[in-house]
Amino acid sequence: MLTQNNLSGNTLGHRLRVFFDLVRFEHTIFALPFAYIGMVLAAEGLPTLWQFVWVSVAMASARTLAFAINRLADCAYDARNPRTMRRPSVTGAISPRSIAAFAGVSLIILLIAAALLDPLALQLAPAALIFLVGYSFCKRFTVLAHWILGFTDALAVGGGWIAVRGSFFAADDLPAWLLIGAVMFWIAGFDLIYACQDYDHDVAEGLHAWPARFGIASALRLARLNHIVFIVFLGLAGLAAGLTFPYYLAGALTAGLLIYEHRLVSPNDLSRVNVAFFNVNSYIAITLLAGTFAALAI
Repeated sequence: MLTQNNLSGNTLGHRLRVFFDLVRFEHTIFALPFAYIGMVLAAEGLPTLWQFVWVSVAMASARTLAFAINRLADCAYDARNPRTMRRPSVTGAISPRSIAAFAGVSLIILLIAAALLDPLALQLAPAALIFLVGYSFCKRFTVLAHWILGFTDALAVGGGWIAVRGSFFAADDLPAWLLIGAVMFWIAGFDLIYACQDYDHDVAEGLHAWPARFGIASALRLARLNHIVFIVFLGLAGLAAGLTFPYYLAGALTAGLLIYEHRLVSPNDLSRVNVAFFNVNSYIAITLLAGTFAALAI
C-alpha cells in the first residue's frame, strides 16, 4: 500500500526538484553572465527586454539539456565514483526515462528561444547542439575534453551577441570571438582543477582527463597557464570593443580572484576544490558582467 510519502515522491513537483538538484541548475551562473556580456557589448548598452528574456531562457535550457545528457551518459561511471555515486541518476531517485524527457523538453525550449531571437541563432543551433551533447563523451577518448567543455560554455557569449547583432562572422564581430576564447580558457582552467579530485577514479576507468593522464601537479600548472591566457584574451576583447577603465578594473579583480583560487589547491591538498570551483568562479562571472556594463555606461 502506498504511503503519503510515496505518493508525494511521485509528484511532478518532487521530480522537478530532484531533477534540478541533479543538473545543478544554479550553476547556470557560470555561463549566463557571459551571455549577458555578449548582449550588452553587441547592443553597446542595454538590449531589449525581449532579447534579455529569451537569451536567459535559451541559456538555462541549454545548460539543463547539456547536464541531463551528461548524467545519462556518465551514469555507469558515476555509480563507481565515490564523489558521484549518490547522484539521483545513480540512486534511482529519478529514472533515466524522466531525465531523457526533461532533456527533450529543454531541447524544444532552446530551439523555440533561438527561433524567437534571430534566424541566425536558429541556423547555428545544430552546431551548438553538437557541443552541448557531445562534450559529455569526450573524456572517453581525448584529453582535450576540458577545452571542449570550455568552448561549449563559451558559446553563451556568441548566443548573446547573435541575439542582438544578428551576425557572427563579420569583422566587427571580433570582440565576441575574443571573449569566446577567453571563456574557453577560463572554463578549461577550472575544469582541470575540478578533475583533479577524480584522479583515482579516472585512472581506474581509463578515462582521458588531463590529471589522470599526466598527473595532478601537471593539471594544476596547466590550469594556471589557461587562466593567464584567459586574462590576456579578456584584455584583447576589451580593446577590440573599445571599453573603458571599469572593464579593466574588473579584469584586475578577476586576476586577483584567480590567484586566490589557485592558492586554495595544491597537489597534496584538494580539500577546498569546491570553494575554488563554485564560489570563486561565480564571483568572477558577476564581476566581469558588472565591469562590462559599467564601462558601457560611462
